[in-house]
Amino acid sequence: MSKISSISQKGIQLIEQFECSGNVDNFLNAYKCPAGVWTIGIGTTIYPSGRKVKEGDTCTRDQAYAYLRNDLIFTEEQVDSYTIDSVNQNQFDALVSFAYNVGVGALKSSTLLKKLNIDPNDPTIRDEFNKWIYGGGQKLPGLIARREAEADLYFS
Repeated sequence: MSKISSISQKGIQLIEQFECSGNVDNFLNAYKCPAGVWTIGIGTTIYPSGRKVKEGDTCTRDQAYAYLRNDLIFTEEQVDSYTIDSVNQNQFDALVSFAYNVGVGALKSSTLLKKLNIDPNDPTIRDEFNKWIYGGGQKLPGLIARREAEADLYFS
């Protein structure tokens, strides 16, 4: 089995589903995400140039996908460096989606990562996904649904 180090189309679709409700055309103008961060396209908060997204920014559909691809390069590299070599494609995709949303630092220090690096098939990993459902101190329905979808993909 070869080491997985890049997200598949299935993983990208999962990210799209939750970052832009599966329709990037509705997110070509900057908006504040539930955590209050200016975001554009498919969850981009910082442009490839290093500049933060700000109110009033716009992008094209092609730019939104280019920003996502740029964002994913870093996230994929980090998830790859943190995880054991035996994770499968669905597990990798779920972890990249998770890290793209909560941040790679959060993944790196998580119990989820510790457990998967001991036994990637540990069923209690699902519980670890489900701990990450809060935004601004509140349970957010969108995060509950996202963590469930990520855990489902991870264990499929």
